[in-house]
Amino acid sequence: MPLTEVPAHLRAAVDAAKQKVADLHAELPRWELVVWTAGNVSERVRDDRGAEGDLLVIKPSGLSYDEITAEAMVVCDLQGNLVEGDRSPSSDTAAHAYVYAHMPEVGGVVHTHSTYATAWAARGEEIPCVLTMMADEFGGPVPVGPFAIIGDDSIGRGIVETLSGSRSPAVLMQNHGPFTIGKDAKAAVKAAVLCEEVARAVHVSRQLGEPLPIAQQHVDSLYARYQNVYGQR
Repeated sequence: MPLTEVPAHLRAAVDAAKQKVADLHAELPRWELVVWTAGNVSERVRDDRGAEGDLLVIKPSGLSYDEITAEAMVVCDLQGNLVEGDRSPSSDTAAHAYVYAHMPEVGGVVHTHSTYATAWAARGEEIPCVLTMMADEFGGPVPVGPFAIIGDDSIGRGIVETLSGSRSPAVLMQNHGPFTIGKDAKAAVKAAVLCEEVARAVHVSRQLGEPLPIAQQHVDSLYARYQNVYGQR
């Protein structure tokens, strides 16, 4: 039976996630990844009493970025049912919920219509791994997922099918745009920013000639270093 309210033991975690998700939405227009009300960020709220109690926080459908506050965020279960909020959830909620339900390691999901990544999606073409930045973050090419219509979990199924077994935290859903995942919402936003950057850079490179591929052993080495050594631990 769907929840009708946030359980008391998750109250603090849900409130913290609402603030975090609201703040992270500001990064999408800042990095020019969205226009008007398009795009969304969500974060999983884990229930340490059992994964079946996990929730997600996401923005309401059609809400202007100028109107986004922690209080405006909505809470859903992993079947996409509204648990808390007085607005309808994002139209992409079913996709986000499906990803969380089928990829337990994922803690954040982002969807944008960023120009260059969406242009690759319109062509149904993966972004080849021809930059060390791509090897670092994506561990190979950014793959293309199947065409799917918004409104149910079809997009979510395509994301899971494409990214399961892939090192990439980004997928270009054909004729739609990029979805990214991460250990939390911040990591998924970072992947969205970098996905657009490499989509733009590789596009520009192809206007000049054919980009040079990176040998697989170097991709593997770069990915391992970036994921396990780079930065502060």
